[in-house]
Amino acid sequence: MELTLSAKALLSPWEPGIFSLALYTFMVLALLGAILFLADWLGEKKSTPEKLGPYECGVIPTGLARLRYPVPFYLVAIFFLIFDVEAAFIFTWAIAFQPLGWAGWLQMSFFIIVLLASLFYLWKKGGLDWGPLTRIAPPRKETSS
Repeated sequence: MELTLSAKALLSPWEPGIFSLALYTFMVLALLGAILFLADWLGEKKSTPEKLGPYECGVIPTGLARLRYPVPFYLVAIFFLIFDVEAAFIFTWAIAFQPLGWAGWLQMSFFIIVLLASLFYLWKKGGLDWGPLTRIAPPRKETSS
């Protein structure tokens, strides 16, 4: 049984094909253009200093908008991404455990070992120490007078 699509089936609005996709795309773009045009045409265009200022949730803006965030904020985000993505991989492996067999188990074990090694490396380098650093003062030399 050979499957061939005739030109009539491809261009039919009732069969899924190129014509249906093109028609849908055209309708979405036309609707989008109409909504943007109406919003621009019907909207008010009065510019006031209050409207031109940055919106700060009712708080009068002071100072610069650019703040310098401490590095630990970025570290938390990167660590979250790394260890959250690995959880997604482990859950999908757990769902497909039966068909993957021992080969999948070995691959996932290697993946978890690499993750644990990276976690211990982060721990050793101090990447998980987010509190203030406490320094031990060196012992004072006693001087006699």
